[in-house]
Amino acid sequence: MDPVGIAIIGGGIFVKEQHVPAALESPLISIKAIWSRSLKTAEEAVKLIPDGADPVDLYSSDSGNGRSYEDILKREDINGVILALPIVDQPAYIEKALAAGKHVLAEKPIAKDVATAIKLIDYYKQVSAETNASLSIAENFRFIQGWAYGAEEVKKLGKVTGFVVRMNSMMEKTNRYYNTPWRTVPQYQGGFLLDGGVHFTAALRELLGEENAIESLIAQTSLVSSHLPPVDSINAVVKTKSGAVGSYITSVGSKMDAFDFHIECEQGVVKAEGAKVVTLRGVGKDAVAEEKVFEKSSGVKEEVHAWAESILSGIPNPNQTPELALADLELIEKMLTSGDQDGARQKLEYQHFV
Repeated sequence: MDPVGIAIIGGGIFVKEQHVPAALESPLISIKAIWSRSLKTAEEAVKLIPDGADPVDLYSSDSGNGRSYEDILKREDINGVILALPIVDQPAYIEKALAAGKHVLAEKPIAKDVATAIKLIDYYKQVSAETNASLSIAENFRFIQGWAYGAEEVKKLGKVTGFVVRMNSMMEKTNRYYNTPWRTVPQYQGGFLLDGGVHFTAALRELLGEENAIESLIAQTSLVSSHLPPVDSINAVVKTKSGAVGSYITSVGSKMDAFDFHIECEQGVVKAEGAKVVTLRGVGKDAVAEEKVFEKSSGVKEEVHAWAESILSGIPNPNQTPELALADLELIEKMLTSGDQDGARQKLEYQHFV
């Protein structure tokens, strides 16, 4: 079977460090074109293509006639596109690709807010009925082995009775990701808390599983570091439909450093960090610890290869559905909204997508 011909749309840091290498590694993918808003960034991305590989055509907003994004979508040898664009811009590009019958793998988050995400999903369902094009959302945390393993360990320990999530870090002004204009002055709720936060809500939701889907929450938000507006910290209390209550503490403007997910169950505790999972069976001094360490991976190579498999098989990958991404976004959005409303309780609607 011939590999899937694709175009990569975007020329930013993540495209160059993750998407291009991932596409090159998959035997199921053939990169046909790269588009970016500027020819300069497209040229930088194409430098990653090794000598001897099939030629990759460059397109950009400033390349003139015949080299636009729309021209890529007219090509019959391109069946899919990987999109990695600013959050507020991406839905329009997704819709154009779907309308042209192209399969889409779009970077998370699915949209800047739940309302936009729902509109996009509705459009996708309508147009895919005519074109058979598929929409997949690239949440690479779902392809990091530790989260799936941790979720299975949780199921072995009985009912979930509580949980604590802590993620503290400092997004410094010198960070490469900070120095992108659309992130520095965000046109979406929560800034970096939303952009990166959907990774962590995806991880928590996977660990808890459908039977512990989150039902409601209250939260307070604050701005600790002035260069990270509108807010950079969330402290939330979360309740699941099974009755378990947990805390979700995160900051991208903190001098503290933490990254851990603790899920307490009737028969023990699972501590997950992505590449390492510790399962404690029992209580206190009688508890027995089992540690499982996985090879560190961003999960991007796995997700890109899985997307190509789904195109060739015609069966969408269950870890890449837009509904999962909608639920990831809803959870972080509701925390931010509760904070905006001084801790008002928020009910969640889409957490059954797990």
